[in-house]
Amino acid sequence: MGKKEVVVVHKVRTPKMGEVAGEVLQVLGYTRMKVKCSDGKERLCRIPGRVRWRMRVHEGDFVLVEPWEIEKDTKGDVIWRYVPNDVEWLKARRYVK
Repeated sequence: MGKKEVVVVHKVRTPKMGEVAGEVLQVLGYTRMKVKCSDGKERLCRIPGRVRWRMRVHEGDFVLVEPWEIEKDTKGDVIWRYVPNDVEWLKARRYVK
């Protein structure tokens, strides 16, 4: 008998209304980083406390950013980190460049 092929179905978190995907340009320390977002803006982002200990972010990672209500164009919160397979899926569907 041959080995069974296992297919894992994984649902990718897509950007919802008010969220943008982006690439981490620089990690600044203390959960802060510069992110180049898919809307063309560069934001200073932070990892909020609710996800801080569950997420490790490095330069070059793709993340999901929720811009702040007051300073939408310059600041935001990182709410999700994509794995490499998810990034390929997002690029194929033009969520990120």
